[in-house]
Amino acid sequence: MKKLLDLITEKVTAAFTEAGYDAKYGKVTVSNRPDLCEYQCNGALAAAKEYKKAPFLIADEIAEKLSGDPAFSMAESVKPGFLNLKLTEAYLADYVAQMQADEGRFGCEKTDQPKTIIVDYGGPNVAKPLHVGHLRSAIIGESVKRIGRFMGHNMIGDVHLGDWGLQMGLIITELKERKPELVYFDGSYEGEYPTEAPFTIAELEEIYPTASGKSKENEAYKEAAMQATFELQQGRRGYQALLNHILNVSVTDLKRNYENLNVSFELWKGESDADPYIPDMVQKMKDEGYAYLSDGALVVDVKEETDAKEVPPCMILKSDGASLYNTTDLGTIVWRMQDYNPDEMIYLADKRQELHFIQVFRCARKTGLVKQETGLKFIGFGTMNGKDGKPFKTRDGGVMRLEYLVNSVNEEMLKKITENQKEKENLEIGEEEAKETARMIALAAIKYGDLSNQAVKDYVFDIDRFTSFEGNTGPYILYTIVRIKSILNKFYGSGKTADDAVIVAAHSKSEKDLMQTLAGFNAVMEQAFAETAPHKVCAFIYELANAFNSFYHETKIMAEEDETTQKSYIRLLELTKSVLETCIDVLGFAAPERM
Repeated sequence: MKKLLDLITEKVTAAFTEAGYDAKYGKVTVSNRPDLCEYQCNGALAAAKEYKKAPFLIADEIAEKLSGDPAFSMAESVKPGFLNLKLTEAYLADYVAQMQADEGRFGCEKTDQPKTIIVDYGGPNVAKPLHVGHLRSAIIGESVKRIGRFMGHNMIGDVHLGDWGLQMGLIITELKERKPELVYFDGSYEGEYPTEAPFTIAELEEIYPTASGKSKENEAYKEAAMQATFELQQGRRGYQALLNHILNVSVTDLKRNYENLNVSFELWKGESDADPYIPDMVQKMKDEGYAYLSDGALVVDVKEETDAKEVPPCMILKSDGASLYNTTDLGTIVWRMQDYNPDEMIYLADKRQELHFIQVFRCARKTGLVKQETGLKFIGFGTMNGKDGKPFKTRDGGVMRLEYLVNSVNEEMLKKITENQKEKENLEIGEEEAKETARMIALAAIKYGDLSNQAVKDYVFDIDRFTSFEGNTGPYILYTIVRIKSILNKFYGSGKTADDAVIVAAHSKSEKDLMQTLAGFNAVMEQAFAETAPHKVCAFIYELANAFNSFYHETKIMAEEDETTQKSYIRLLELTKSVLETCIDVLGFAAPERM
């Protein structure tokens, strides 16, 4: 189904060509003066120069040719040469009715050229709990993946665990100090290692910060950790077995926390998965003359003549032969190309890592690790700050665990729901339903609070504002959906039906505005995918929720006496609810049945 704006543009373009002007002047845009018109075309102003003719005369001609078109209730030429347009209620209603008939898609066509796209998001380090710094990559990445999937692409999410650096050596060293009798530290042991981990997730989360603190104060301890890291990366059996235990215990806990955010990954790969590919990759770079030694380190030049700032060489191996993030990211690209041959790879990380990804992407292209047509995209996101404008912290200044943040929002929402029940003397919602409803609204508050901001921008996490049922918030969007559900339940609960009805021409400005907003759904979804911009979906559903609520407050839906009109209202509400639910699904949350 074509976008409404494209259909209007086709009509105006046809008028331009019929009048003898170039088709390029027929482009139509949404009006920047909604008080005057709904759409506008400024092509006559540009055409005037080419055809040496007053722009208002050209606009007059086009307006005349459009005057009999049943799509337009107004096609008006305004000096010095603007073309102002309004659609007929019947034309718009027919378009919206077609959207409703296209169940599940609502006029948004799937791509006819599906791509395989890997989204690299999450990025937690094993043996450490998720903290608020992991929130944005998880939320934005999940939405980017869902939007792409809705548009028909094969989207593959990879958590990309941090499991291959010094932190592993630190954990092994600390564990050896505490439990030296463990068989993992016996270099001569050749038997099978225990299947049960020698630590719990709670113990593991305590071991790492302890080890990290010791390494900063004790040089010998740090050297031992570095040696353990080296031996792990060289394949020492006991250390490899410990790594598997660390991964199993950590991933189980990580999955539980990600599930609480309604975030999932198709791949649970880590930096360690890239290790087998690194030796051949490095040798290839050497053999083909890309990699060379600089101060003992192996590097590849990635600077380009057009660079405004200096881009240092991409370091492949340190002087001691150890891998870096660059190395494992490049090795990861190798296995992804071998196993999945993706058309595109999208990476989400703090915007301060931009230089790292510039180096990695350029190195991958220069050395032939990816095809020239393979897309490599970095989405750099801003910081989630507290009300003081500084990165979000706990009250004592520490990094807040993500689980604690989610729980605090859940508690706030449960408190509001309970208070609201008491005020309305509504005792229908039981304790368990109240808790589940609070969880759903809290997730919407968190996700919408983040996604409604452009990814690259910093934002303030304001729990009071995010959990409000008024304004541009997740709870407001959910409340709108629940309000629609309530009306539909009353209508169908009264024994009526609207299955045989269609949406008819609007009876009021607010109804037409609602239809007009709905008609923008397919354009918004296409744009949100093309620009990897979930905030555009948020802006759309906020506009749609406002349009619906204006219509609701001005229209007596249940009291409408004309059966055809009332059924049309109901069909319009059903479409609005479905579009809103589709949008919040791609944003990664859902609406309860009641609030």
